[in-house]
Amino acid sequence: MVVKTPNEVTPSLRTVRRRLQDAGLHGRRPAKKPSISKKNRIARVAWARAHLHWGRQDWANHVFSDESKFNLFGTDGIKWIRRPVGCRFDPSYQLQTVKHGGGSVMVWGCFSGTSIGSLRRITGIMDRFVYEDILENTMRPWARSTVGRAFVFQQDNDPKHTSKHIKEWFRRRHVDLLDWPSQSPDLNPIEHLWEHVERQLRGVRASNANQKFDQLQDVWQAIPMSVIDTLLDSMPRRCQAVIDAKGFPTKY
Repeated sequence: MVVKTPNEVTPSLRTVRRRLQDAGLHGRRPAKKPSISKKNRIARVAWARAHLHWGRQDWANHVFSDESKFNLFGTDGIKWIRRPVGCRFDPSYQLQTVKHGGGSVMVWGCFSGTSIGSLRRITGIMDRFVYEDILENTMRPWARSTVGRAFVFQQDNDPKHTSKHIKEWFRRRHVDLLDWPSQSPDLNPIEHLWEHVERQLRGVRASNANQKFDQLQDVWQAIPMSVIDTLLDSMPRRCQAVIDAKGFPTKY
């Protein structure tokens, strides 16, 4: 709608928004993508080229890992609701919340081409000592029993992962590490497992952190291996996407 003369009635913002939506122009928040340095872009492309033609057999002895936070209910972002005028307090148009400020649960998980590892709950601050305990008592026993002694471990370049303390643990335990480019969550297929878990629990309320962790465990343990197969099969496409994007973030 365009106002042609000063005598015409000025349309309200709501009317303009409705007309734009009728025309298929919907307002959306722009996707937030991290700024990747030139050095890291070069490293990402080099890694992608080196692993572009790896198949399922090449990834068979690799263990992918990551941490993720899940809110007891809802997300950290702003949610918008469309509702008729005068229905602000109608329960049909309200979002559920958790009393006492809500909360969240932090978890660590891993998987390989043959199995999904245990989901480990993280309480308090995850420092290098907590991470060492996860590696020693959760990751390593599981990897040795399901993948074999010659497994290769993947982790990102979080400071606690690359600290001298943790490097010494890997050296002492003779655990081989997969060289990993910084700022590369789009190359790590476990990110999509977190999305799978979140989708399964969308709209499911938890009254406390213990209940939330139980819910997470149930969904995590029920992930079918077909999902893992699909993720590993996506690795060549992920690598090609990084190459095509010249190291910048990709849709993955």
